[in-house]
Amino acid sequence: MHHDRPIRLGMVGGGNDALIGGVHRIAARLDGRFQLVAGALSATPQKAQVSGAALGLDPARTYDDFNTMATREARLKNGIEAVAIVTPNHVHYAAACAFLKRGIHVICDKPLTATLADAEKLVKLAKDSDALFVLTHNYTGYPMMRQARQMVTQGDLGRIRVVQVEYAQDWLTQADTSRQAAWRTDPARAGVGGSTGDIGTHAFNLASFVTGLTLDSLSADLQSFVSGRTLDDNAHVMLRFDGGARGMLWCSQVAPGNENGLRLRVFGDKGGMEWTQEHPNQLWFTPYGAPKQLLTRGGSGTLDAAARVTRIPAGHPEGYLEAFATIYREAADAITAHREGRDPHADVIYPTIDDGLRGMQFVDACVRSSQRNGAWITLAGQGPGNIFGQ
Repeated sequence: MHHDRPIRLGMVGGGNDALIGGVHRIAARLDGRFQLVAGALSATPQKAQVSGAALGLDPARTYDDFNTMATREARLKNGIEAVAIVTPNHVHYAAACAFLKRGIHVICDKPLTATLADAEKLVKLAKDSDALFVLTHNYTGYPMMRQARQMVTQGDLGRIRVVQVEYAQDWLTQADTSRQAAWRTDPARAGVGGSTGDIGTHAFNLASFVTGLTLDSLSADLQSFVSGRTLDDNAHVMLRFDGGARGMLWCSQVAPGNENGLRLRVFGDKGGMEWTQEHPNQLWFTPYGAPKQLLTRGGSGTLDAAARVTRIPAGHPEGYLEAFATIYREAADAITAHREGRDPHADVIYPTIDDGLRGMQFVDACVRSSQRNGAWITLAGQGPGNIFGQ
């Protein structure tokens, strides 16, 4: 595919000491499809300027706030075509609105917003806007997760019965006052979900992505184990899917010995599969009554969907940054198609605003279920933005 020039990208958030900003910049650059040309990199103007200078941005395009950036960039002849939003959750909504209203494509970190109400409003705005909306659920970018999805689709596992997904970390095991912990455990900035919003949404999104199943209802038991912590740091969630499949989701940030323990297991009436994010180039496939098979990225038995997002030969470890870059590459393909008047959704698989809404409905339902002692909550909304329910 021929690409004449990189897409002009802006960034909101992601200043000097922000972890995820750097990850997004690497991901955007990896395939040479984006060029970062503008930013509102911090809510603190001085930090925004210093961060912009460190990245070599033109001082005239290093803005003190995202509203000024959206207004000015929309007027420039060579203004930004897309913006990456990498702020804490509570800023996502207002920032996305500012750019969508001006026809600038949005690439946003998850979860979609801090509240379900904001998510619903943003979905409506995105549907009315000509701009595309990409949500960076980066784990869907791993080649072996594309492989798993294709295997499910082509019936290798038979009819799906059981989905087990977990995402365990240990970094919030004790009270933590670091900058990351401060905002991620603050309801005003993170939203109603703690571990459910931060990592539970990833686990839920990945399970949905691979299986193609639609969640009907859930029963959740949320804990805030660390004294004084307002938001959940551990959750056990039972899942009921349309069509009869059942699932369990565990997310925890208080599980000592777990660094980034995202793990997915799917079982059908013909076979099963298992994948762990810390060994992402391997996928176990277990056809019923036959020997276990280890499928490897780029190895024999890998399918088109995995090959399409594989960059380097088999045996060389490919990981987190490449998976993240896959989302950016697909965003670039979609933006290019949009620019040329083609269907931007024709050949790409990237998480959309609908996935973002689903994630927020999931977090909201978890909190409501837990408040009602694990009552089963049906995820049903109204109107075209609704994915859950009938």
